[in-house]
Amino acid sequence: MFAAIGRFVVRRAWWVVALWVVAGALVVVFAPSLKTTTNQADFLPGSYESVKAQRLQTSAFPVHHGGAVVVFQRADGGFLTDADNATVQRISGDLTAAHIPGIASMTPGPTSPDRLVQVAKVVIPTAGDPGAESSKDAIRGLRGALADAARGTGLTAGVAGPSATSVDEDEADEDAARTVAVATVVIILALLLLVFRSPVAALLPVVVIAGVYPVARGLIASVDDAFDLTAGTITTELLTVVLFGVGTDYTLFLLFRYREALRDGADSDTAVRHAVTRVGEAIASAAGVVVVAFAALTLSSLGLLRSLGPALALAVLVMLLAGLTLIPAIVSLLGPKVFWPSRSAQHRPAEGGAFTRLGQAVACRPARWAAGSALLMALLALGSLGYKPDFDLAGMATPSDAPSQVATRDLEEGFPAGVTAPTEVYLTATGAAAPTPEQLAAYGDALRVPGVVAVEKPRVSGNGRTAEFAVVQADAPSSAAAMDVLSDELRPAARQAAPPGTKALVGGATAVSVDTSSAVDHDYAVVFPVAAACILVILGLLLHSLVAPWLLMLSVALGFGATLGASTIVFRQFADQAGLVFVLPIVMYLFVVALGTDYNILMVSRLREESRAGRAPREATAGAVAASGPAIASAGLILTGTFATLLLGGNVTLVQLGFTLAFGIAVTAFVMAMLLTPALTALVGRRMWWPGHEADTAPDDPAGQAMSHNSR
Repeated sequence: MFAAIGRFVVRRAWWVVALWVVAGALVVVFAPSLKTTTNQADFLPGSYESVKAQRLQTSAFPVHHGGAVVVFQRADGGFLTDADNATVQRISGDLTAAHIPGIASMTPGPTSPDRLVQVAKVVIPTAGDPGAESSKDAIRGLRGALADAARGTGLTAGVAGPSATSVDEDEADEDAARTVAVATVVIILALLLLVFRSPVAALLPVVVIAGVYPVARGLIASVDDAFDLTAGTITTELLTVVLFGVGTDYTLFLLFRYREALRDGADSDTAVRHAVTRVGEAIASAAGVVVVAFAALTLSSLGLLRSLGPALALAVLVMLLAGLTLIPAIVSLLGPKVFWPSRSAQHRPAEGGAFTRLGQAVACRPARWAAGSALLMALLALGSLGYKPDFDLAGMATPSDAPSQVATRDLEEGFPAGVTAPTEVYLTATGAAAPTPEQLAAYGDALRVPGVVAVEKPRVSGNGRTAEFAVVQADAPSSAAAMDVLSDELRPAARQAAPPGTKALVGGATAVSVDTSSAVDHDYAVVFPVAAACILVILGLLLHSLVAPWLLMLSVALGFGATLGASTIVFRQFADQAGLVFVLPIVMYLFVVALGTDYNILMVSRLREESRAGRAPREATAGAVAASGPAIASAGLILTGTFATLLLGGNVTLVQLGFTLAFGIAVTAFVMAMLLTPALTALVGRRMWWPGHEADTAPDDPAGQAMSHNSR
């Protein structure tokens, strides 16, 4: 099949390019915009209690009681005076009377016991969904009006709360996307120039991927629109690095094999056909692994992952199609000029290069190399014992110097951290009688469990059948301590204290985090095994072996453990962070296992090819490392650099993702693919390919046969 694709692309190169241009333009013009959200509750299924509570709040209380908190301090850092309190009263009244769009009211609150902070509560009718555009527009309007109102008063005013964080997260995402995109292109260009010493070869993947990106994004938006999916903002950042990462990998694999064929004396068209034939199977299998692994996320109970999986799977499919058609067509049109001004395609490198020596070393002492690389990864994997998830996705995705984060820290100097997003407990009548005032008072007292510092007077719905209790915890809303209090103390107390004929629901930011934790535990038990089983099947079909896939998955498991362990050590021990973003293990598993398997597949395909040529296992190992090592090292270095650009994103989430994915790809390329896999193959020998035979018929490759004939 891949030989036929190679022949068609070479014969109809201009047609292929034109078809891509026309199809891409149509997709970009007619595709809807990509919808994203920052509201974590949007990602939970309706069966979870926090989602039920949010729905009840929407129906029983059309005007949300919460919204935002304005934090007032003296500009000189001094104690608030009675005159300052009066100023806060005046500003609150003036802004309420100003009818700022989206703001229902602003009410002065208490001054902190140390008289350093005073708050004012802001009611935003749509704040039940802090990521709603109307909520964010209200925050923007409030910030502008506050700046004018506080000018010349000697006070500073900041806005804290989930809606304010959503505004800052949006701005941070836009800045991060631009930074990551620019840094990705610069790093890829620099590394490709270093590898090929040719501006043409360096620009080729960048230009192609830049053209494919809007096509992939448009198709993703169309699919989301058709199936009513909403992507998380993290999808846009990951889409950039995934496309540039796998696109550069596929281009490198093709160019290295094309250059190898030219060095063997083939003409340009024959070399392109040969490259597509030999590399096509490897990259198609690698892409299949990635697509299946990403598609496994559709089994997730979290909408964030359920929308992320198909989006990235579709992007990889589009990039695979480009790798098999568009890139070979352009290479066919350019010919050897793709390496201009370098003459590397005309001359073989000197014998005894670094990868030749590495291949010989691994082949001579495979047991030592296998044990050493496995031990290194196992030791790193021990660090994963200290892994702890952090569910404050919005806070982690917002820079520490963002206005909402500064206001939150100021607030916590004088008030409990939980005041920014109180837990919402709803007591609803299920029978004919509504709760009495006495029952509501007793119920509020029952909610004062350890870890709760205040329970506000309940607000009763218009029909009197539902009461809302704002419960302020001592700890930050999505912290581990607040989650423990809610799951171990507050939720049980709310259920047990509910009077006969009533039902309790606990919602709010902390409840969403607790339910998200439960959903993630479910996903670990479902997504991981399904993805692993699918990858095993694909590897078995590719290699016609029952042994090789299991050995490869063993090495992948070690790589996963080593990556998680190293990340835990770096961020928990050295950076002293509360935890790792809760989606990290699943995203890391899919990226390190799926994308990293590209290199294992390329190496194993070459090992099989060398074995089919009649070479002994150790000789095949030496030859495969020497031949595939440069492509794997170059691709691994570039993909590592691509993921490392996320470190420039400016927030904790992207920094953690950037380090973890870059480290994981580096381990996969330089330890697993170039050391552990070849060493295991040399040790296992011909049994690696059982029950198939390494001498099975090679892929139909007339171009390769012609090259062999010409070389004799």
